[in-house]
Amino acid sequence: MKENPIRLQYSGFIIFAAKMFSVATGVAFQYMIARYTTTGEYGIWFNINDVLAYFTITAGIMPFWVLRFVARSEKGAVKTGVVANFAISLAATFVYLPLIPLIVSALGAQQYISLYLLASFQIVELHMLGVFEACLRAKKPQTLGYGLVIAEVSKVLFGYILIVGLQKPLEGAVIGLTAGIAAQLLYYLKLLAEDLKQKIEWAYVREWLKGSIANVYNLLGNQIAAFIFILLFTYGGKAARGFYGAASLIANIISYSTVLAFALYPKLLAERKSEDITTSLKTVLMFAIPMTAGALAAPDLYLSILEREYARAWYVLGVLAVDALVATISTVFGFVLYGFERVDEKARISFKELFKSRMFLSFSLPYIHSAVTIPLTYFVLSTYTQNQPELSAFSVAIINSAMRFAMFMILYLMVRGMVKVVIPWRNIAKYVFASVIMGCLLCWLRLQLQLARVYQILGVSAFAGILYLALLMVIDKDTRMLAESAWLEIKTKFEYG
Repeated sequence: MKENPIRLQYSGFIIFAAKMFSVATGVAFQYMIARYTTTGEYGIWFNINDVLAYFTITAGIMPFWVLRFVARSEKGAVKTGVVANFAISLAATFVYLPLIPLIVSALGAQQYISLYLLASFQIVELHMLGVFEACLRAKKPQTLGYGLVIAEVSKVLFGYILIVGLQKPLEGAVIGLTAGIAAQLLYYLKLLAEDLKQKIEWAYVREWLKGSIANVYNLLGNQIAAFIFILLFTYGGKAARGFYGAASLIANIISYSTVLAFALYPKLLAERKSEDITTSLKTVLMFAIPMTAGALAAPDLYLSILEREYARAWYVLGVLAVDALVATISTVFGFVLYGFERVDEKARISFKELFKSRMFLSFSLPYIHSAVTIPLTYFVLSTYTQNQPELSAFSVAIINSAMRFAMFMILYLMVRGMVKVVIPWRNIAKYVFASVIMGCLLCWLRLQLQLARVYQILGVSAFAGILYLALLMVIDKDTRMLAESAWLEIKTKFEYG
């Protein structure tokens, strides 16, 4: 088995640090949009991204296999993947442009058609971003953290000029996001310059296309599952999508802890060490559990950062916070399943073996999810909660979260059938204990202090987080060793490059 030079913990901490930085920039960006739009306009912003997702569904098809080939050092895989995904992006854009007037008309948002058209540039960008990140993740995953910082700074800078300076909130949001991705792509392009000089191996494309049948199947399933958000927009109203979107923005911060295991997937492809799974679970849950506790302790407080009106949806955030924790753990187990799968190990993909694999079975889970959530969402929204924004958002959150947990349990059983996973229950118990103490402190502070300013809320949150880490360092030996190991890796990297 080929040795992989990836530093598991170092890479994870670099990307996690970048994600935490993006929390501040993301809050700033969304704060600008929310403060300069109505709840209905804010719903339009989320709907633009909902619609765009149906045309970027192909962005992850080739990169899935490109990552696996690059991780195994197949020559020419980088250039071949980039060219193939660029061609796919152009085809997706040509489909999007003539269809969008019909889609916008059906949604009753004709006056915003220029925004939907403006967002078309992101179709090419997201396809390129997907394949660039797949190539870099296979060899230098920490560079994705640096790229994220570049994107976030650029996004906020352009957003501030357009949203605040020129008073163009929705236009500024779309352009700011597009400009941020463009800056990120330029940085990645520089890093991959040498690999892009290699010869294109068209034989890889043939194999990827065969394997992509399963990927398309999986991606379509995920996008079908996302149709509940179109139903929420249609039957619950623009404000309902705005409330759900605001709550999901806060809850999604919890899932950022997944990046602490970002290097696990390519590492398993090369080495298949089961102890890396336990190490990754410890690291991820050490941060995901307290984040969830914080969101549950003061959901309205965090929603008020965007706009006080969104604090009314605090119970939506409560549900989505737990859902984000489940999604985070599920993602780690997904890395394990894909990392141990060997259906393409010799740069050849057999249809027969692919469809018999656990990988293909995992690709079927979104269809089971959709088969329950879509009809149930339609029934609830059209019968009981129509035009009740907060209740509609809450209902969709409950339905979607319940099914996600069910799908996670199936995934967990599949992974246990492939490899023995040692769950660090003792560590988890300590994380939960320290998180409860932190949550209680957060609740007490919010009752004692008048937390009206954004910097006050973030400051109190940082203080609570420091208390959590300090307590954990005292009661958990593994956390102390993990911190020391991560610090040594970072120190070594800066000393020797």
